[in-house]
Amino acid sequence: MGKTFDLSLGIDADSLASCVSCGLCLPHCPTYRVSQEETASPRGRIALMRQVESTGVADDTFTDFMDECIQCRGCETACPSGVPFGSMMETTREALADQTKYQPKYRRLGYSILGMPRVLSIGSRLIAVFQRLRIIPSRLALPKIPLRQTKLKASGDDVWLFTGCIMDAWMRDTHAAVKRVVESTGAGVRLPGNDAGCCGALHVHAGLTLKAKKLGNKVMTAFPGTNPILVDSAGCGAQLKNYGHLLGTMKAEAFSARVFDVHEWLAENLEKLPKIKSNEAPVIVQDPCHLRHVQRSHEAVRLVMNRYIETIELDDDGLCCGAGGAYSSLHPETAAAVRSRKLESIDRSGGRKVVSANPGCMLHLQQAGVSAQHPLELIDSIITRAMNSE
Repeated sequence: MGKTFDLSLGIDADSLASCVSCGLCLPHCPTYRVSQEETASPRGRIALMRQVESTGVADDTFTDFMDECIQCRGCETACPSGVPFGSMMETTREALADQTKYQPKYRRLGYSILGMPRVLSIGSRLIAVFQRLRIIPSRLALPKIPLRQTKLKASGDDVWLFTGCIMDAWMRDTHAAVKRVVESTGAGVRLPGNDAGCCGALHVHAGLTLKAKKLGNKVMTAFPGTNPILVDSAGCGAQLKNYGHLLGTMKAEAFSARVFDVHEWLAENLEKLPKIKSNEAPVIVQDPCHLRHVQRSHEAVRLVMNRYIETIELDDDGLCCGAGGAYSSLHPETAAAVRSRKLESIDRSGGRKVVSANPGCMLHLQQAGVSAQHPLELIDSIITRAMNSE
């Protein structure tokens, strides 16, 4: 047992009692599959939560096991009892962040920068310079960050495109490709200002719920009106759809009802996409956890992809790839071990190219040498080539 300390989790008693320890979640928990430790499983973590809630005392071991959860929520999809594990984990991390030194100052500073678009932009340019000077360690597995970004321009006001923080600073080309695909349906795309920077997803994962709420309220002001808000990052989309729960207001509920993963919206407007024949080889679809297990809208990716290209299914039943937002940076060894199982599944599939609707998953797979890109980047290239050849 590590150092003990007082801790009050504040988790609803019914939620804690809802787990019957059946074990059906075990094959779907990436940390359990890697470690084979009971306390690294959902039911094991819930047992620890019950113990802490009943005694009011925790220790460093408790903190470690809570921190080592990837929060993929694959257990929720598998659970026949509907145990709200994701919510319980968020509440636990919030208690740790509020009552202990769980999140040190340097991490809090890093998370704060995500909500400062100008600072993030300047910092990203510095990283881009350091990359070209080969000062940045390769083990950080950062994408090649552009020195200059092409500004996205609005084309109408039929739908909004959420651009976010890191993705806009490092992967704006993906936004541009997504925007072109949406526009190919005839829809005009409206863009938010800097107020729509960070959605707060990483803050919630870290237990920094108060900061996430502040960011959420700021984001909502950047999207006036009632038009749909399209999101091309699964993690951000899950967070935006959860604002009703996070903020607890009718305004937030109404906002969340406007949010769609971009593939969801495209699937509803499938016939408006250009009709093009493609000779592309089949591609593997890797489902981001927050699209499959939280938003539960992963089938929309297949509907859109299959209009142009055949897709290959993996045989791992949607197991997490190990990226987990900031998880792969904080727990690189576990993240790599989890990813190795995904790589084995990719190898068995016989495909050569992977599409994944979340930037973190893409980067994590690319770090291991996988040819991975956003689904709509591939669709955009198919449409663009066809249009240019006419």
